[in-house]
Amino acid sequence: MIRTTAPAAGSESGQGLLYGAIFGVACAASGDDIELVLKGLFELAKGMGAIGAGAKVYWEADSVVTATATGNTLIGVAVAAAAEAAATARVRLSGAAV
Repeated sequence: MIRTTAPAAGSESGQGLLYGAIFGVACAASGDDIELVLKGLFELAKGMGAIGAGAKVYWEADSVVTATATGNTLIGVAVAAAAEAAATARVRLSGAAV
């Protein structure tokens, strides 16, 4: 876990956040700071398209996960399949800088 400056638009607990080359999930906000969890299993908002179990998962600019690598940032791996119509995907974050 790291503490860093919260984005100007704010952030909610459980929301994914790409901070430079670090991806994490917000767990607490305190004033102008935010704590990001860098490792673990998380249920994250998913964009369009299915994601297969074991597939690499990427973060899109519009704050959702996808299996599409082009133009997106690798953040982890799917631990379960997520159907195209699913709103979320279960993702394992390794804590590595991207």
